[in-house]
Amino acid sequence: MLIRRQCAVVAVALSAVAVLALSACESGPETAPEAGASTGTTVVAPGKPGEPARRISPEEAARLLPDDSPNSADFRYTQMMIEHHRQALTMTALAPQRAGSSQVKKVAERIAAAQQPEISAMEGWLKNNGGPREQPGHDHHSMPGMATAAQLKELGSAKGEAFDELFLKLMITHHEGAVTMAAEVLSEGNNVLVEEMANDVIAQQTSEINRMRSL
Repeated sequence: MLIRRQCAVVAVALSAVAVLALSACESGPETAPEAGASTGTTVVAPGKPGEPARRISPEEAARLLPDDSPNSADFRYTQMMIEHHRQALTMTALAPQRAGSSQVKKVAERIAAAQQPEISAMEGWLKNNGGPREQPGHDHHSMPGMATAAQLKELGSAKGEAFDELFLKLMITHHEGAVTMAAEVLSEGNNVLVEEMANDVIAQQTSEINRMRSL
């Protein structure tokens, strides 16, 4: 799975922020602080390899955290992936009535159960970051793996074995497109939460691709 170097930086910085509060009570419950001594909390920041840890203020620790402000790639990914997932739900909704194989029905059910919460998570992320942004030059229909209107119409008309075969073909291509999009945002994005969502997409949909290919 693709994990960017940023995650390592975050882990180190968070370890500095999260642990070992050393307040005035450090000297013992019966020892009064000296006049003029600071009673503020400090944290321990890990040192570089070969260097000792050092005590710093929470303010200094906060400044060690990398700036993970969302960039245009993060917004583009979340907005387009929401639409990408919605098409997958359109396809899976056909399976209960039209699929011939119980295995295909189960695959469709698992996909729907995973992608609806992911849509909600990405919509929540957009809301928390100021809402959708206009993406000039990007057409949702041109996203990797998207089925055409004609293919969706054909899928909606198919039944039994014909549906199963076309559903698996279209959904494998659809998942491969999602993995491509997720890999792109890992390379171009900046936000840690988007990175986590993209890694989840890669792991889950790669597994589902392998499962569908085995049917």
